[in-house]
Amino acid sequence: MNIPRHLQDKIDRELAPGERVEWVDTPVPRFFTPTSTAAFLFGIPWTAFALFWTGGAAWGSWKSDGLGWFRLFPLFGLPFILVGLGMLSAPFWARRKALNTVYVITDRRAISFEGTRTVTIRSYMPDQLREIYRKEKNDGTGDVIIGRRTWRDSDGDRRYEELGFLRIRDPKMVEDMLRKLAGKAQPCPPPAM
Repeated sequence: MNIPRHLQDKIDRELAPGERVEWVDTPVPRFFTPTSTAAFLFGIPWTAFALFWTGGAAWGSWKSDGLGWFRLFPLFGLPFILVGLGMLSAPFWARRKALNTVYVITDRRAISFEGTRTVTIRSYMPDQLREIYRKEKNDGTGDVIIGRRTWRDSDGDRRYEELGFLRIRDPKMVEDMLRKLAGKAQPCPPPAM
């Protein structure tokens, strides 16, 4: 697979001396992922209403007499328009993220690289690959889930993010390679008595 030079440089810097790459790939770059689709669809009415409200406020303040604070009232709509434009651009950002992500399996570990300016590098050692699972789509692409990151949002609701190799071309083959790598893990010591 041809990996863009900037991603290949990241891989080369991360590898330990003597570590051998066995598989490398990037996610399938899609504009509409489940998350970006939801944001995009919600962004349509949000942005339309924000534009309508701001336009109405601007029209009303322009037609009014006097120069008071009322003339600045339409500016309150600008942050809502910007948020709406952010939601409408979510598919663009999803594709950009995929183009700046690379997944690697070496003879020692699995590694994911995500990001452009700030790169998040996650290494998964063989003993962390024991409970992986695969999610496949009808088109043959899918995800190999290695772990989860959980947190509580501002409302106290529990949220999670699946970590692993997402939107890859041959998830079955990758799962098999990761299970083989997991077989290299040191057995857990028996509990002390």
